Amino acid sequence: MRIAIVNDLRLAVEALRRAVATIPGATVAWIAEDGAQAVAKCAADVPDIILMDMIMPVMDGVEATRRIMSATPCPILVVTATVDGNSARVFEALGAGALDAVETPGLGPAGGVERAEALVRKVNMIRMIAAPRRATAEPILSPAAGRVTISPIVAIGASTGGPQAIATVLRSFPRPTPWPVVIVQHVDPQFAAGLASWLGSETRHDVRIAQLGDPPVPGRIYIGATEDHIVIDEAGRLRHVSEPREIVFRPSVDVFFDSLITHRAAPGVAAVLTGMGRDGASGLLNLRRAGWHTIAQDKATSVVWGMPGASVEIGAAAAVLPCEQIGDAIVQQMTRLSQGGNRP
Repeated sequence: MRIAIVNDLRLAVEALRRAVATIPGATVAWIAEDGAQAVAKCAADVPDIILMDMIMPVMDGVEATRRIMSATPCPILVVTATVDGNSARVFEALGAGALDAVETPGLGPAGGVERAEALVRKVNMIRMIAAPRRATAEPILSPAAGRVTISPIVAIGASTGGPQAIATVLRSFPRPTPWPVVIVQHVDPQFAAGLASWLGSETRHDVRIAQLGDPPVPGRIYIGATEDHIVIDEAGRLRHVSEPREIVFRPSVDVFFDSLITHRAAPGVAAVLTGMGRDGASGLLNLRRAGWHTIAQDKATSVVWGMPGASVEIGAAAAVLPCEQIGDAIVQQMTRLSQGGNRP
């Protein structure tokens, strides 16, 4: 694995070098001192992963991420000195195509080892996500027998490029939303609260972190915010569960989608947006077979057409739409359901 480092501070570069050296089979591909250098070097030599700083001279990490993902896309991990202090830039970079973010490890023992270990975990997770894997249809879940106990909701899954795509979709929703919305976005728990706040300010919706035992109610938009999976239980309340532990995506879109079938949620609308990997594809297919209206973001507007592309490949999406049209399509389908129309 060849890893590129983009950072203008020598001490940070050295700390990142040391962290990379602890990863079996990993080497430093190249080093760039600013975003402009990173764009040029990536055009000539695409690495397996880029460790991207946010605040740099000439060109910052957000613009560099945007240009690299447009011209020579590859996995990008934001590595910033302070996540809280740079939260706006971090979410811009995630919207531009960065996969995740961690804090820069230091050279000293205080916090340095812990931060380096966190970075190594993220790199290994990205390596697993980025590994090529053909989409295949998973075994189909059958809806549980018995009466429906959970009212229709909107379920959305996203990963790479997700924050901006989710914001675009939510802007089309009426305020307050006439139905509950649950979002599963692959994001580190330490950024989840910031993501909820950012989405709320961008869309003027009531976006909040899902709490244990929350019953999804109209007018609120919920986001999973732990390293566990978010599910809906038999009582129609949101919970976090650790199983299945082998799934690298946490929280997993598939796990949430499948819980809707297991616990007899009335058919609503589910969408899989931009993201690397294939999480959400089999769950979306299960929902379609259970009578839900299912949507995948199209390739042209996806930062990475991994998750939605896998959904399309296995026939999970009833509609494939540009990001700008997905919100309106969801509103139309949910309005039809609320008026007692035919199933979408």
